[in-house]
Amino acid sequence: MRAIVLSLILSSVSGAAFAEKYTLGIVPQQSPLKMFKAWKPIADHLFKETGHEIVFKTERSIAEFEKVLYSGGYDMAYVNPYHFVVAHRTQNYQAVVRDSKVIRGILVANNSNQDFESLIKSKETRFLFPSPNAFAATLLTKFELLSKYGVNINLDRTQQYVNSHDSVYSGIARGTGEIGGGIQRTYNNFSNTDDKNKLKAIYTTNAYPSHPIVLKPSLDSVTQNKLTKALLNLPKALTDKLSMVKLIPSNNEEFQPIAELEASLSTVERN
Repeated sequence: MRAIVLSLILSSVSGAAFAEKYTLGIVPQQSPLKMFKAWKPIADHLFKETGHEIVFKTERSIAEFEKVLYSGGYDMAYVNPYHFVVAHRTQNYQAVVRDSKVIRGILVANNSNQDFESLIKSKETRFLFPSPNAFAATLLTKFELLSKYGVNINLDRTQQYVNSHDSVYSGIARGTGEIGGGIQRTYNNFSNTDDKNKLKAIYTTNAYPSHPIVLKPSLDSVTQNKLTKALLNLPKALTDKLSMVKLIPSNNEEFQPIAELEASLSTVERN
């Protein structure tokens, strides 16, 4: 598997020559360049506050990111809630912070298409999703279509996984599919104006805790505390770059409702 690795070149600080270097894995919801621009200032801040060099890493697809995460390949990572449930179970990653706002999945369609219920009832409708295990964009939207409307995407509809949220939005705008799964943040940040002008959000799921930043348990407690404190003290100008309201403390128990939903979500994906 070929990873896209962007090493952040950071200036030296006193004593940093002997500091550890840590990897920061980011789930590839958008293009690597967009994510690098958003997360580089975060890595700079962490370096300044802790003295540890932070190396930004992402992968070419969410599926590849999951393989690295579930094998313990990142020291710290920004993951979706479903990823955390699996990563905690497989590698004992610990949730430490998350955005204060909640996360909801959305479904988008082309402006020229008919209403929501007509689209989901038609067996000709093609669905686009970023990846099989994208929590809100794929699993929640599929789960609610099945539980609320009796539409099982995996059995009754044509679907395609296209690697990122941006790819979903462009695909719907250009006619590759009729309905696509995403989240409000990536939809708001979708920068292709020509494509975005062709889209409309037609459905929103229930709310859940937002993406956490998680730490690998092999990090010593002093380092974990330093990184957590630095994240909680991020200046507003930096959280704005990530379209976050404010980072707040989090913990594993906060995601227990998602762990309880995991069996249902997995059943939807297998059927």
